[in-house]
This record gives sequence, C-alpha cells and structure tokens, in this order.
Amino acid sequence: MAPLRIDPVAEARRHWADRWGQEPTASMAAVTSIMRAQQILLARLNELLKPHGLTFPRFEALVLLSYTKNGELPIGKLGERLQVHRTSASSIVAALDDDGFVRRIPSERDGRATLAQITDRGRAVARAATQDLNDAEFGLGALGADEQEGLTTTLRTLRLDAGDFVA
Repeated sequence: MAPLRIDPVAEARRHWADRWGQEPTASMAAVTSIMRAQQILLARLNELLKPHGLTFPRFEALVLLSYTKNGELPIGKLGERLQVHRTSASSIVAALDDDGFVRRIPSERDGRATLAQITDRGRAVARAATQDLNDAEFGLGALGADEQEGLTTTLRTLRLDAGDFVA
C-alpha cells in the first residue's frame, strides 16, 4: 500500500473543526484513527496470510476450531464466536472446505446443524500462519509491548462500556 500524500485523519479533523468547532474533534479523530488503523492492520494481516491461502477471517475460524476439544463446532456457533452473521460463517467454512482445511459434516446431536471440523491440513496451515503472525507481531511491530498493552487496556474500557462482555 503506497503512503498517502496527506494524513487523512488530520485532514478530516481540520474539516470537522471548521464545520463543527474544536470541541468534538478529539472523539472524531480518535474514531477515524481506529477505523483507519483497522483497515491498515487487516491489509497487513491478509498480506501475511496470503502465502497460506488464508484471509484473516478464515485464519480466525481455523484457530477457533483448533482450540475446541474435538476440532469442530456447529457453523452457527462458529459465527457467534467469530462475531459474524451465520451467512458469513457459512461462506468462511465453504472456502476453508474448498481448500481442504475443514470438512462440513452433519451433526449427530442435531440433524439440522452442520459442523465445521478442522482437518490435519487445516491444523498445519493454522500453525504455520500463526508462526508468521507471531513473528510479525500481528502487524503491530511499530508499537512497543507497553504501547500494545496500553492500547488493549484502552479498547477494553470502550468494549466494557458497550456491553461487549461482562467484566
């Protein structure tokens, strides 16, 4: 990704201040910075995962499946845990199935449900991809460990306020 000629957050902040005054610019700039950072990080992570045939959402699904006792989850439950709509979870699983990283199998407990089950190939690619992401500090290498912890703490406060989880 080529660097932009201007800082889009600073430019948005300038326009915002001209239109709305100085008071709300701190929150607007913070939100815009978070959204821009998310775009940058997702691009970095997807670039790191590309050699493994993965995108970040597909990687997350594989890792989640690898954490389960039997390496499988109902697709609906997978979507819940990934915090995506069931349709998105189904698309992720279909792509992983096409690549041989998971299998879709009928649930023995619920005849209506389909399970996503990680394959040995899926486990291997998840391990290799995880190593690459760890080596690249998940795209956050520009921040020191204390800054990364501070960022996590700051965003945790925001998530708590939004009711994202119970403390």
